[in-house]
Amino acid sequence: MDNPANPNHRTMPIAAWLAEGQSSQRDMLASLQALKTQSTTPFNIIASHRHHRPEIFEFADLVYREPVNTAANNDEHTQAESILPRWQFVLEEAQRQNVKVLLTGRNGIDYEAHRETFKAAGIRLLTGATSVAALQSIDDKFAFMQHCHAHDIPVADAWRFDNTAELEALLAQHGHQPLCVKPVTGIFAQGFWRLDTGKPSGERYDSFEHLYFTEEKKINTTQFINAYANSQMVHERPIPMLLMPYLSGQEYSIDVVCEHGEVLAAITRHKTGKIQHIGYEQSVMEVVIPLIEAFGCDGIVSVQTKADDDGQHRVLEINSRPSGGIGYTAHSGVDLTQVGFAYWLGLTDKPKLADITQQITPCQVRSIMMSVKIEEVTAE
Repeated sequence: MDNPANPNHRTMPIAAWLAEGQSSQRDMLASLQALKTQSTTPFNIIASHRHHRPEIFEFADLVYREPVNTAANNDEHTQAESILPRWQFVLEEAQRQNVKVLLTGRNGIDYEAHRETFKAAGIRLLTGATSVAALQSIDDKFAFMQHCHAHDIPVADAWRFDNTAELEALLAQHGHQPLCVKPVTGIFAQGFWRLDTGKPSGERYDSFEHLYFTEEKKINTTQFINAYANSQMVHERPIPMLLMPYLSGQEYSIDVVCEHGEVLAAITRHKTGKIQHIGYEQSVMEVVIPLIEAFGCDGIVSVQTKADDDGQHRVLEINSRPSGGIGYTAHSGVDLTQVGFAYWLGLTDKPKLADITQQITPCQVRSIMMSVKIEEVTAE
């Protein structure tokens, strides 16, 4: 569709825009730059973020500062003349730059509410789904579980509690087994704790252990109840929580390129110690493929699963955006960022999952820490 905001768009290269993400924006931009060098069709790569992030922006051809709250941050790149909501600011700039594909990153619901407006501008919007309702159901872990049950998808069970009385009633009913807690909404395992239920009294978690070994995410059940009941934070801002059986099996993260509920490409990975094992686990994908269809996922998303005591893979959650580890997929010979964007930009035909799986070379990956200089400091 013609872009009315830019009468010269026919002579401009098409563009892909990666808006502010959670943790993988830099890696994805680097993948797109590599794709750009391989492509016979020129295209531009645009990145935006609400903060000044030169280590991200160095991989983009054009950068923008996104509006914070509802006010645009004017600088040499934004040139905003009025206060605009983020989605409208991005839309107007995307029209000027002949953007054909927009990955929304962390603010998908804000953009999704205006899908038809982006579609009318000729922009392929990638939010992780194709409706606000679907994204809300993905973000709400209790609603997510119910939707999975309705579609006969193996999912980790969960019971919601909103106060101490409800928590204690649930523990009385289910406390004979290993349990864990986590917020109804959240990312990066924030608020997740394993409880010491289902253990003989002499094997309770040490009350000091969870303060000392925080990465183990273990807490004494009585101590958790006391902290929750007396929390000023919870009193001022109630946090809906879930009580869940703790699954003991292998956890998987699955990066998925999908379109309207169809899996186009996927790579599975699981972790042992510090090592990521990259490949394509068919038994895991037998759960993931119907899951993506049930939620109508669209774009690049990530899924977490975990096996129960019987080895049955159960879904934990969908993240409606790329995972922090999507860059690892390039080591397998299949860079999922490139696969998805090459298709959405019209550089390649629609990927077929059966073909993609044949191109994956299983491998092991270790992540390392690196540093980049973001600003020159001059002595005063």
